[in-house]
Amino acid sequence: MSQYSKEIDAVASAVKGFSTWNAINPESAARMRLQNRFTTHLDIAKYNAKIMREDMAAYDKDTSQYTQSLGCWHGFIGQQKMISIKKHFGSTKRRYLYLSGWMVAALRSEFGPLPDQSMHEKTVVADLIRELYTFLKQADAWELNHLFRDLDEARAKGDSKAEAEIINKIDNFETHVVPIIADIDAGFGNVEATYLLAKKMIEAGACCIQIENQVADEKQCGHQDGKVTVPHDDFIAKINAVRYAFLELGVDDGVIVARTDSLGAGLTKQIAVTNEPGDIGDKYNSFLDGEYIDSADQIANGDVVIKADGKLKKVKRLASGLFCFKENTGVDRVVLDCITSLQNGADLLWIETEKPHIGQIKGMVDRIREVVPNAKLVYNNSPSFNWTLNFRQQVFDAWQQEGKDVSAYDRDRLMSADYDDSELAKVADEWTANFQREASAQAGIFHHLITLPTYHTAALSTDNLAKGYFGDEGMLAYVAGVQRREIREGIATVKHQDMAGSNIGDDHKEYFAGDAALKAGGKDNTMGQFENI
Repeated sequence: MSQYSKEIDAVASAVKGFSTWNAINPESAARMRLQNRFTTHLDIAKYNAKIMREDMAAYDKDTSQYTQSLGCWHGFIGQQKMISIKKHFGSTKRRYLYLSGWMVAALRSEFGPLPDQSMHEKTVVADLIRELYTFLKQADAWELNHLFRDLDEARAKGDSKAEAEIINKIDNFETHVVPIIADIDAGFGNVEATYLLAKKMIEAGACCIQIENQVADEKQCGHQDGKVTVPHDDFIAKINAVRYAFLELGVDDGVIVARTDSLGAGLTKQIAVTNEPGDIGDKYNSFLDGEYIDSADQIANGDVVIKADGKLKKVKRLASGLFCFKENTGVDRVVLDCITSLQNGADLLWIETEKPHIGQIKGMVDRIREVVPNAKLVYNNSPSFNWTLNFRQQVFDAWQQEGKDVSAYDRDRLMSADYDDSELAKVADEWTANFQREASAQAGIFHHLITLPTYHTAALSTDNLAKGYFGDEGMLAYVAGVQRREIREGIATVKHQDMAGSNIGDDHKEYFAGDAALKAGGKDNTMGQFENI
């Protein structure tokens, strides 16, 4: 017996016990159950935590099994992404969503567009997670609704073979509901604030929370200047707060990504507490810039002095009250951050870098893996990088090191369109195409994400349409540039009424009211113009 038939039988048994429920069609109710696989968003978090753990174990065995995601700033964008993935690849396996704090700040705050500095309302983070999963659940209902309609049509034609094939598709339906890696920034306040927001995010469906080691009230975008980090004990307390939130809500295998911004952060707001030489606080303080002194006469009013390496050290402090790290200590601080985080409850690492360079990432990961052998990364394939310029320069440098003649190229001008058809540009594009694969194999990257790609795609597509529509093309700009492409490329949104749930609603009306149902999908619905195309 098919799983579909079992579901119908289960509903039939429930209905059978109530004589007044005779109008309920068990198959219709079973269809509604199947279209709503997850009754709560907490169920989603539990389901996807298991998926992520399985994917992490698969990557440990085979680095080609890395995972990917794109950042999405609206439920519809996330929904269309997953529909597209299923259409082109037949499966959502190892494909996630990323929720970017940058895009929440820039696009979802009631204050209007904001920089990535945790100034937006923290509740909108959980709201976006809930919205994304609402749209992904609707994608399940939409696709299954089409299968149910196909099933009814096969039955009406008496095509038992087609009926069996459709039921098999229903039984083996793969959900659009995939893991979201959700950005909690630096925790939006103290540890209690971090815990409370983490709970809201998990209740909204998050199985994975990414948190960074910046000071919450000084938080900056990872690709901006002025980043300020916190001592390890402070960061560990926030990791613990997120873990307690997962455990309290029964998501026992929730995933925590510990992000370090230390590579580009030259400041700290506080000196770490240390109780004895060599402890974690002492190690953190060892990176502070300053000068060793011999006597109290060298201490001016307001100077801060600590004991380090058995000597007195006057630490460098700015007018802002922030303390400086010694130059060229970023890599060492990153390695210490990562090891400490993994040893204190984090599951994955995020190292924010200034460029996409496999050798640089590998150098740090190799050092981390000397202590934690299965350490692996979530990596930001950031739009803040000029990918074209970076990889052209990497190829230039490699060729120069090999002794190859690079006199035809100006390294500082490699972004120029003059080089677009050059041999160097073609090799750079190959390196770019292979970056994720090679970085996962060589540098321990389990998950590749682009933080804010759909911010850029929305701007680009809108620019193209506006240029034509308000120009000489007029309506043809939409017809040829959007609608006709939707038709030719099989984009489901061309039937936008259906995509928004009109057909699902019509079927529900028929379930509820039978022949008396007033449906929207009749002969006068202009969406009929897009049938059989």
